[in-house]
This record gives sequence, C-alpha cells and structure tokens, in this order.
Amino acid sequence: MKHVSISQMRAFALGSLAAGAALWSAAPGLAQGKGLAMLGTLNKGEWTIKQRGGAPDRKICLKTGVELIQIMHRENGCNQFVVEDGAARVTVQYTCPGNGYGRTSIRRETGALVQLESQGIHDGMPFQLIAEARRTGSC
Repeated sequence: MKHVSISQMRAFALGSLAAGAALWSAAPGLAQGKGLAMLGTLNKGEWTIKQRGGAPDRKICLKTGVELIQIMHRENGCNQFVVEDGAARVTVQYTCPGNGYGRTSIRRETGALVQLESQGIHDGMPFQLIAEARRTGSC
C-alpha cells in the first residue's frame, strides 16, 4: 500500500472540491443553453387545454411554445431551470417569488398536440394539472 501524506490528501481534497464547484457552476449554463427547441416546433395559434378531472377548458395563444410551461403562474419574473430538454419532451422547474413554484413536463405527440403535467404551489395552495393541449385555431 502506498503511503500518502496529509498534505497530499489535502491537495487532493481541495482539487476535488474545486473541480466539483466548477462542474456545479457550469451545470445551470449547460442545462439552460438555447434549449427547449421542441417547444419551437409546436404550431402557433390558439390552443385549448383540456384538464383531466372535469375542470373547464382553457384557451391560450401560443406564440413561442413557452406559454405552456407556466400554465398556473401567468406572471412574468419567474426563474426557470431546465431539467429535461429532449426532442419529444421538456421538463422545466420554476419559482415565482412571492407566488410559489411549479414543475411542468410537456410531451410532444405532434406539432398540434401535447400532453401536459404540472404541479406545485400557487397562491399558497398546491395544484396538480394533468391535461392535453391541442391547437384549435388562430389567435
């Protein structure tokens, strides 16, 4: 067994810590990037969101696709973190200072049909949304 001095162990630990910190600080940039390209492939226009469980349908105007991320939190100023950025599925976690947070997954079936799952806290109350969103016209 090779003998390792205390100073070598400290140097190794500090080097490992520095490498970990560099990776951690780079991770948000890697996750954020230009990402969410899948949302840009969705057809623009009016979309109808049909929630499972009998809630009334909602209509939104889709301009970029990112409108589907914060269905419950319509305000600006929320911080978003991209968790998954695939060709057919994206997941975004977001925090809205003073009004809660959420996590939304969007699965693309076609350019005019997606499946949504979102849950979090809005106005101090928990929410869970499971829905299908479909392009239904122009806006």
